Amino acid sequence: MSIRIALDAMGGDRAPGVTVQGAFLAAKEGVEVLLVGEEARLRAELARLGASLPIHHAPDWIPMEEHATEVRKRRESSIMVAMDLLKRGEVQAVVSMGHTGATMAAALFTLGRVKGVERPALLVEFPSQRGRTFLLDGGANADCRPSFLVQFAAMGLAYAEASGLKDPKVGLLSIGEEEGKGNALVLETYPLLKDALGERFFGNVEGRDVFLGTAEVVVTDGFTGNVVLKLAEGEAKVLLGWIKEALTSSPLARLGALLARGALRKVKEKVDPSQYGAMPLLGVEGAVFIGHGSADALAVKNALLRARSLVAAGLLDRVRAGLSALHV
Repeated sequence: MSIRIALDAMGGDRAPGVTVQGAFLAAKEGVEVLLVGEEARLRAELARLGASLPIHHAPDWIPMEEHATEVRKRRESSIMVAMDLLKRGEVQAVVSMGHTGATMAAALFTLGRVKGVERPALLVEFPSQRGRTFLLDGGANADCRPSFLVQFAAMGLAYAEASGLKDPKVGLLSIGEEEGKGNALVLETYPLLKDALGERFFGNVEGRDVFLGTAEVVVTDGFTGNVVLKLAEGEAKVLLGWIKEALTSSPLARLGALLARGALRKVKEKVDPSQYGAMPLLGVEGAVFIGHGSADALAVKNALLRARSLVAAGLLDRVRAGLSALHV
């Protein structure tokens, strides 16, 4: 099966420079990329790189400062054109590092929701002591109902399995491990998850469990999930800064840093958001991936690689099957 990915090449703080560069890097690793955006600007970036990639012209794009609802009026914007290509089956996935709200709105407006999904969710991947933890919702839905979280759990399990994890478990993010701990949302959701997932439901998990890997999939509302995401990213940046400062504080420390360079590089790669590329928007009828607006070329490349891998693993079919199997 040929997997062709449409990249919203005009999306992001540094587009189209880093998006085209990232697409070029992904293409060198065998990804079939279609650049969607203003043709003259994209050709100029390709010429600068000495590269050649196919382009689908879109004369308009959605700036980061615009309101997400504008996307419905902008049918010729790069993100809407990309979604139309996915809807028609001309590509098998869409990747955008642009306006998160506009990308979500374009996906919902063009593709619609998977049967059984009330609200789609953003899945965030974190490195953990045991490998990886998948958390959702990462910010698509600030306010949630218990039924939303049950659907998030099913989609998260499908994603974890498509990523190669065996027998993943779901944890419900709370302020304590005991069943009676948590706010109204958590208390109402707990019995629903227990009934719907059976042994696949681990129970309540706390914030520290995200990085311990206590449960491979963690569900929460989008407000809390986005706070967790931004806190983790900020802490990682500060910690790396402290480590760099300590390792350059004296000649002896610099020598130690030189000797430990390989090990330190591996640690940096684990906590670098660029390594994870983009977040999948689960629950829409198509493979859609959304990255940071500040993404660099490495993040764009990794987003495209991830999209290809998950499409090949049948992510959308797994999500549909997971939702249809819910006992609710």
